Amino acid sequence: LAQAQDANLGRNLAATCANCHGTNGQARGDSRPLAGVSAEKIIAALNDFRSGALPATIMHQISKGYTDDQIKLIAAYFAAQPAKP
Repeated sequence: LAQAQDANLGRNLAATCANCHGTNGQARGDSRPLAGVSAEKIIAALNDFRSGALPATIMHQISKGYTDDQIKLIAAYFAAQPAKP
């Protein structure tokens, strides 16, 4: 219930992704941009990292640190961000 009351929770959770994926998902360098990617694609990728179906250097560990509800909030936040042209 506390999560539903915090309108900024998705943004706050997504902020932990900024080191690699950039502020608001506007990645630079080799990291994938997340801004504007559909929530479904982000959720599917995180679940694939969790299961080991998608190879990763660190994302398999990071993805296991979030609950399903937290992943949905993160995915919704990034999906709502404008993609870089």
